Amino acid sequence: MDILRRNNVTVTGRTDGPVLLLAHGFGCDQNMWRLVVPALAERYSVVLFDYVGSGRADPSAWDEKRYSSLEGYAQDVLEVCEELDLRDVTFVGHSVSAMVGALAAAKAPQRISRLVMVAPSPRYIDDDGYRGGFSAEDIDELLESLESNYLGWSAAMAPVIMGNADRPELGEELAASFCATDPDMARVFARTTFLSDSREDLGTITVPTLILECTQDMIAPREVGAYVRDAIPGSRLVTLEATGHCPQLSAPQATAGAITDFVGALR
Repeated sequence: MDILRRNNVTVTGRTDGPVLLLAHGFGCDQNMWRLVVPALAERYSVVLFDYVGSGRADPSAWDEKRYSSLEGYAQDVLEVCEELDLRDVTFVGHSVSAMVGALAAAKAPQRISRLVMVAPSPRYIDDDGYRGGFSAEDIDELLESLESNYLGWSAAMAPVIMGNADRPELGEELAASFCATDPDMARVFARTTFLSDSREDLGTITVPTLILECTQDMIAPREVGAYVRDAIPGSRLVTLEATGHCPQLSAPQATAGAITDFVGALR
């Protein structure tokens, strides 16, 4: 199989620069990174891709069993790295992709040597001593709504997830991205995302890690950012002057600057 075609891989920026691999979250695709790419491309080789089931990835490669766990998405990441023979990569994962990156780095530390987690959450459901932001009932209702009327769910939820009510165009863009995703594939990815519990994986991370959180984020509240920082030895938490769950769209300059500062300090 042509992995580059399967995952709609694109490469831009400096051919001689350090490699950044940007991974999108649920309901999105690589276009979500377009506002940060120009700044990053000045210094880095920037690799973008779409997970199977998202964006312009090859839908014929869809396998419900594979993509019913985060390991399936991590395998996509590693196969892209192998196809391009990427090494010493900084993996930048948004939302659920932050946990996908943790799995990929554990399996192939020779390829992924740094992690940037953008608005991560290892578990969305509250637990004893842990606040994920949602009760089990909340997530059940969310998934039931998504599965019964995906387009309606997308239109209603995207502005809430995006935040920034004074900039409605951002919520509209996220809604359009959700609606462009095949509903059946989106249902599987949603269950994989919102029912996941990756807390134990955090302690296995041994590579330098930057955690980026927003001042207000209904999907990943600030208690989650602090939890992730405390669970990953030596990690650094940066709070962006941004609101919502997608700072790469709402605050692209601050997001790109934080990534650049982190990678530059380690080289």
